[in-house]
Amino acid sequence: MSSSTAAHGSAPIAEAAPLSLCAREPHVPADRLVAEMVPPPRFDSVRFDTYVPDPNQPSQTQAVQVLSSFAAGLGGATAIGGGKRRWFDFGKKPAAPAAPAAPRGVYLDGGYGVGKTHLLASLWHATPAAPELKAFGTFVELTNLVGALGFQQTVRTLSEHRLLCIDEFELDDPGDTVLVSSLLRRLVEAGVALAATSNTLPGKLGEGRFAAVDFLREIQGLSAHFRPLRIDGEDYRHRGLPEAPPPYSDEQVTKAAYATEGASLDDFPGLLDHLAKVHPSRYGALTGDIRAVCLTDVTPVPDQSTALRLVVLADRLYDREVPVLASGLPFDRLFSEEMLNGGYRKKYFRAISRLTALARDAKGLVAQ
Repeated sequence: MSSSTAAHGSAPIAEAAPLSLCAREPHVPADRLVAEMVPPPRFDSVRFDTYVPDPNQPSQTQAVQVLSSFAAGLGGATAIGGGKRRWFDFGKKPAAPAAPAAPRGVYLDGGYGVGKTHLLASLWHATPAAPELKAFGTFVELTNLVGALGFQQTVRTLSEHRLLCIDEFELDDPGDTVLVSSLLRRLVEAGVALAATSNTLPGKLGEGRFAAVDFLREIQGLSAHFRPLRIDGEDYRHRGLPEAPPPYSDEQVTKAAYATEGASLDDFPGLLDHLAKVHPSRYGALTGDIRAVCLTDVTPVPDQSTALRLVVLADRLYDREVPVLASGLPFDRLFSEEMLNGGYRKKYFRAISRLTALARDAKGLVAQ
């Protein structure tokens, strides 16, 4: 009898056991961090004309128009000091010499699921510059780049870029506030165009997470770099779609993991423990070649630090379109009421939204 056939006559399973995220501790070289600052696989092919605005939300159509003009303006930029570094404005007449500098970035503010990342990636694709002159990364990836290269080298590296796109812009502690404020100020001085997405207006970053009033100058400095662009609407991931499937049994999840090539299989509490041993900047590498994530015994997340790590993992899985099959509690019960009412609530709702979409994608992994 083949080794892939169970002894008691059950259906064949894959020859190899599933992969395990808990068995992985990836290391990412610093130069790879820079080279990989491009839109993730989910957003490889998005463009402004593939964004479908909600007809009931005119701000979505306006966002496409503003960002299209913004991208076009980057192609006809004026060099600073005769060098190769460039800057832009928003199609306005040049300011008088004595006037304050106009914001040199655009900031997409809106709830989760309104297509902010789609628009940000479309801006990256539409900007008329070579890929190596454009950078796209999450806020976590940007701060990790500083940790890997050092502040001065990060400034030198990114100063050669035409555009820096920052997805999921959040300030979770005072150190990040000072660091990012200083970095973006240096990049703006070098003529780098900025674009960012967040669920929080730039002047409100940090509220509910730390004593933001003590860092008001840095937060206001960040805000001054951006023109806010509000995008209203409902979460497109659930617009007109059926509800996410309920959790499966441990047996169903395990069988699906063995039957799916490239799938991982992990106990959820064990995975949460393992995430504490891997820097969040490496979660992309952690899941790089995974075709499906199978999780047993999903339980409530025990504390805020663990919850924030899970948010990053959910983002990386969503970026890479990795379906998630799970047993235990449904994903909308991962976070406590206290968490959902706290300063990180928008992150947690984003994670629920994205995991729910990935759970829907995983329905086909279970034999009917």
